[in-house]
Amino acid sequence: TMAHSKGLLVLENFIGGRFVPCSSYIDSYNPSTGDVYCKVPDSGKEEVEAAVKAAKAAFPIWSSKSPLERSQILNKLADLIEHDLEEFAQAESKDQGKTITFARTVDIPRAVYNFRFFASSILHHTAECTEMATAGCVHYTFRTPVGVAGLISPWNLPLYLLTWKIAPAIACGNTVIAKPSEMTSVTAWMMCRLLEKAGVPHGVVNVVFGMGSKAGEALVCHPDVPLISFTGSTLTAQRIMEKSAPHCKRLSLELGGKNPAIIFDDADLTQCIPTTLRSSFANQGEICLCTSRIFVQRGIYSEFLKRFVAEAKKWKVGNPSDPTVSVGALISKEHLEKVKNYVKKAQAEGASILCGEGVDSLALPTGNQKGYFMLPTVIANVKDESRCMQEEIFGPVTCVVPFDTEEEVIERANSVKYGLAATVWSSNVGRVHRVAQRLQSGLVWTNCWLVRDLNLPFGGMKASGIGREGAKDSYEFFTEVKTITIKH
Repeated sequence: TMAHSKGLLVLENFIGGRFVPCSSYIDSYNPSTGDVYCKVPDSGKEEVEAAVKAAKAAFPIWSSKSPLERSQILNKLADLIEHDLEEFAQAESKDQGKTITFARTVDIPRAVYNFRFFASSILHHTAECTEMATAGCVHYTFRTPVGVAGLISPWNLPLYLLTWKIAPAIACGNTVIAKPSEMTSVTAWMMCRLLEKAGVPHGVVNVVFGMGSKAGEALVCHPDVPLISFTGSTLTAQRIMEKSAPHCKRLSLELGGKNPAIIFDDADLTQCIPTTLRSSFANQGEICLCTSRIFVQRGIYSEFLKRFVAEAKKWKVGNPSDPTVSVGALISKEHLEKVKNYVKKAQAEGASILCGEGVDSLALPTGNQKGYFMLPTVIANVKDESRCMQEEIFGPVTCVVPFDTEEEVIERANSVKYGLAATVWSSNVGRVHRVAQRLQSGLVWTNCWLVRDLNLPFGGMKASGIGREGAKDSYEFFTEVKTITIKH
């Protein structure tokens, strides 16, 4: 049942298969109206301790199930989420500020697919085996689940990124304690309501809501949580590394990006422009894979800019539940302020704001006047060393600059501390391969963006993270490998 206080939704922690009330709560806002609409548990050490107990108790039974048994349960959970797809999409849009269209077509279908994908992949892993005839020995590998996994997920793609961790973790036989962002906890709580029906035993999936500084910290510092998977900021990740060092924890960190798009003069602009608009402004630019530095070869620079700005102005900003809207609200008042400050900074440095923030007027529907909205913003004449070209803005802001040679653009694209994703636009196959291989980036898309095969490694270089996730990579992260030698 949905507990309400003064018409507000009140969430509860999910520990050991039961919803448990908390002694104090955090306000969660609806970003499109600026109103508090939900109370989120303000958990800490005590709640994490209870969750660890439950997860440890459930581990022997869950880890001894066969991959097929776990697979059937994951598939059942996927079916239940899919059955409630519309309810989940509405909740995600309201809680996060993203458009209903994006939640319906990207977030929730992908959450469902995450469970289906790992339900399938877990059935197809094989061990390695070698023989040493001279020593009369055979060696083989044996994998076992690690134990209790701590999973910390962010606010931009709430259920999508949470399930990207939960699915492989439990598929491999671990039990988990998840800590979603306190700003976007509703869909995680809704998922908890389906676990029993899917056949997930009590204690296998525990969700503790709250702040990173309290609940997250307690999870990272707990000696009985040997593994942490985190998606979020590089700053928080540094703290996680420090706090988990005394326990030698296993870490997977998926962090920020300052992703370049490199557009050569032989690019097909009819495809490049609409895709680059999406890669800049989808989900309000709040995706770690979004493009925020666009390098355009000088020969087509002015034509690209003219067409790109004209199309950016057509993106409709407004009530996220309106299906014709393409840009929803940003996550919070503070975040909106931060993003706007980057635009002010660029202006102060003499850059040109070609459309969006501070240039065009934003007309919002009556109920959304206090929401955290911002127009898609395009900045030109900005220097490579500017903070707008070096730091992750994480909003609907992109910078467009010209370049001359292939050699030069590779060097400039690589000149930031991040290395998550890049896109290359060119019809020259040789050039595409050359450039892609030299970019310091975990993912390179050419002539497309955000086309993902979950079999293949996902993750970043440099300050964009540690580790990779995907069919094989997640399996390796969420299991311990042992080499066994038998003399015969």
